[in-house]
Amino acid sequence: MTQQTALNAAHRRCGAKMVDFGGWDMPLHYGSQIEEHHAVRRDCGMFDVSHMCAVDVIGRDARPFLLRLIANNVDKLKQPGKALYSAMLNETGGVVDDLIVYYINDTKYRVVINAGTTEKDLDWMGTHLVEWKLDAICIPRRDLAMIAVQGPNARARIWQVLPETRTASELLKPFFAVTVGDYFVASTGYTGEDGFEITLPASKAEALWQALFAAGVKPIGLGARDTLRLEAGMNLYGQDMNEKVSPLDAGLAWTVDLLAARDFVGKAALLATPQQKQFLGLLLLDRGVLRAHQQVVTPQGAGEITSGTYSPTLQQSIALARLPPGVKIGDTVKVEIRDKLLSARVVKPCFVRNGKALI
Repeated sequence: MTQQTALNAAHRRCGAKMVDFGGWDMPLHYGSQIEEHHAVRRDCGMFDVSHMCAVDVIGRDARPFLLRLIANNVDKLKQPGKALYSAMLNETGGVVDDLIVYYINDTKYRVVINAGTTEKDLDWMGTHLVEWKLDAICIPRRDLAMIAVQGPNARARIWQVLPETRTASELLKPFFAVTVGDYFVASTGYTGEDGFEITLPASKAEALWQALFAAGVKPIGLGARDTLRLEAGMNLYGQDMNEKVSPLDAGLAWTVDLLAARDFVGKAALLATPQQKQFLGLLLLDRGVLRAHQQVVTPQGAGEITSGTYSPTLQQSIALARLPPGVKIGDTVKVEIRDKLLSARVVKPCFVRNGKALI
């Protein structure tokens, strides 16, 4: 049976088309994926992201545990609320999952992991806690729900509905979070737009959803979430990376700290096998649609699209791709689509941010 978030009934009342997503019954769209996409870029929209799992890592050894568990360095987190994006790696350097870590204090961190990998991740974390004999526990917070509100008007709408959060969140920088009563308000979005992710007790989620809806915030489904994140050049686990792909080949070298003396799972493999592929963007110049797994033909060798879609903002087809060394931004390459070789331009893997085209 698929699992349901606390907002399942609210989605159905809004006329959502529901689909199975990583074992969860989630809204794909509420009528028009394109309109939902534009709503986030031009105004604001809200996403139910309660299928993702917040895990509280608590204990004397919480920091030593995370120092060994993830590729980025949690020693960078010194200010309460500061967040860090990284990945858990396996011994061969592949990505077990990508995640966000929030620093609460020296003995408490909050880690947000992906829905489809939750059980695998919890097993991975628990196994290493036992193996390393560390004094910490990992508590999955299924009592919580998460609502992301994104777009140029997102903050104003949130403060309209939750005025008590304004003082604490008004000066919140990107990749920070603050706790205000029952609300954990974070600025770690997945759309390339401004806004907050609000974690709160699941019992209060529907009331907040309805209040935001009454304030004019449009519900947004998984379809528009995917086109928004791809326009913003953000990776999706299972498509742009997985257990067989190094973060160095997935455009995530910036989330890996190989310089500090600390050891972490997968470090030896990354040092032994440097980056093999570049992670770049593609803009299709001919008529067609770029999709995952299409082959890319370049003078330097073969590449592959990892994520592709039609961009509603640019009104062109775009993609993220792993390409051979030597391919440069501005080059024209060929993509094999239905036995035809179509032309595409290589671009920086960020197409749209804050409602503006970057290419």
